[in-house]
Amino acid sequence: MNSIAKVVSLIALGFVIGPCLLHFLGVIELDTVKVAALVGTVGWFMATPMWMGRELTVDAGDVEI
Repeated sequence: MNSIAKVVSLIALGFVIGPCLLHFLGVIELDTVKVAALVGTVGWFMATPMWMGRELTVDAGDVEI
């Protein structure tokens, strides 16, 4: 599961970076960049926490404010 999430995360990051570079080179229009970047951002934020999770050492019940 971790390796699948990493691949999906990498592909989503490519959807953010790739269209920006293509627009810079004049290959695609700005509207296409906006849609691709939105899809890539949503995909990245959904896939990345699955493999970048970490264990919290302090429980919220143990903290006094």
